[in-house]
Amino acid sequence: MSSTAEATLAPQTAAFDFSSLRQQIGGAKIVTRKRVTPPVAKTSTKQNNRLTLLALALGSFAIGTSEFASMGIIQLFSQAMNIGVPEATSAITAYAFGVVIGAPLVTLALARMNRRTLLLALMALFILGNVLSAVAANMGMLMAARFISGLPQGAYFGAGAVVASYVVGPGQAGKAFAIVMTGLTVATIVGSPLATFLGQTLGWRETYLAIAAFAVLAFLAIWAWVPRTRALDGVPVVQELSSLSKPHVWGVMLVAATGIASIFAVYTFIAPVVTDVTALSPAMIPVALALFGMGMTAGNLLGGKLADLYPARGIALGFAAALVTLAVLALGAANPWVLFPTLFGVGAATMAAIPTIQVRLTRFAPEAPSLMGAMNLAALNVANAVGAEAGGATIAAGFGLLSAVWAGFALTLLGLILFGLTLLSKKARQ
Repeated sequence: MSSTAEATLAPQTAAFDFSSLRQQIGGAKIVTRKRVTPPVAKTSTKQNNRLTLLALALGSFAIGTSEFASMGIIQLFSQAMNIGVPEATSAITAYAFGVVIGAPLVTLALARMNRRTLLLALMALFILGNVLSAVAANMGMLMAARFISGLPQGAYFGAGAVVASYVVGPGQAGKAFAIVMTGLTVATIVGSPLATFLGQTLGWRETYLAIAAFAVLAFLAIWAWVPRTRALDGVPVVQELSSLSKPHVWGVMLVAATGIASIFAVYTFIAPVVTDVTALSPAMIPVALALFGMGMTAGNLLGGKLADLYPARGIALGFAAALVTLAVLALGAANPWVLFPTLFGVGAATMAAIPTIQVRLTRFAPEAPSLMGAMNLAALNVANAVGAEAGGATIAAGFGLLSAVWAGFALTLLGLILFGLTLLSKKARQ
C-alpha cells in the first residue's frame, strides 16, 4: 500500500513541479517586462518635465529680478539723475504699465503662435528692454526702457502657465501657476537682494546688464527644454477675445488690482524704511528684501495648494492675514524685531491669494487660459502701479514713510470688500 501510494504520488508530483516551474518562468518574464521597461520611460518623462518647469522658472526668475530690483536700487538711480525717490517711482510705474498694456495686446497679437516659440520671442524682448535700461541717459529714457522690459511679462506668465499645465496634467491649474510664479518669488529672495548688492557695489546700470545676461541663460534653457509639440499651439484670437466679454473676469481682476497693491506699497519703500525709520545700515536692505521674498515664496506655494482645493479660501485668508500684518508693520516698523517678521508676513499673506485668483479667472474663461494668465499678471501690475503711486503720494504729502504701509492697508481692505461682494453676487461662479 505504501509503494502504491508512492507510485501514485510520484507522477503527480513531477507533473505539478513542471507546471509550476513553467508558470514561474512565464511569470518571471512578465514581471521583468513590467519592472524594467516602463519605469525607464516614465523616469525619462519625469526628468524632461522637471527640466521644462525649471526653464519656465528661470525665465520668471529673470523677470522677477528685473521688476523687484528697480525697487531695491531706486535710491541709486534717483541720486544719479538728481531727482527724489517719489519721482523716481515713475520708472517702476512705467514697467507696470508695460505689463498692463503688453499682457492683452501681446497675447492677442500672438495668440496663434506656438507657446514655446512665443516664450522665446518674449524673452528676447525682455533682454532688449534691460539692456536699454542699463544705457538710459535720463529718466525719460529709463522710463521708456522699463516700459519695454515690462511688455513681455504678462504674456510670458500666460504662456508659461499653459506649458506648466500641459506638463503637470489636468486639475492642477493652481499648482501649475504657482510653479511658474515660484521663479518670480525666488527672485525676491535671491535675485533682487543680489541685484541690490550689485547696484550698491558696482552701480545700478550694471544691475540691469547682469539681469539681461541671466535672461540669455533663461532663453537658452527654454530653447533646449520646453518641448516642441503641436499640443502647445496657439488658439484663434476670437476664442481668446470672447473671455473679455465676461463681467466676472473683470471683477476678479479688480479684486487683484486693489487687494495685491499692498505688496508694492510696502516693497517699493523697503530701502528707505530700513535706513530712515528703523535706522539700520544700508547693508541690511538686502536682508529685508530677502525676508520679504521668502514670505512671498512660502505664500505662493501654500496658495497653489489652496487654489486647487477651495474656490475662494486663498483670497479671503490671504487678504485678511495681510491686513493684520500691515497694521503691525505700520505701528512697529521702528523696531527691527517687528520690521523683519512683518515683512515676511506681508509677502506670505498677500501672495497666498494669487494662485486662487488665477484659478478663478480660468474657471470663468476656460477657453482662454493664456489670456487669463496674462490678464492676471496685468492686474498684478496695476496693483504694482497703484501701490507704488499711492505710497509715493502719501510720502510726498508729508505723512512719512510708513504712510505707504497704511496706503497698502486701505487698498487690501478695499480688495477684500470687493471680493466679498463678488461672492454675494448670484451670478458668481464658485
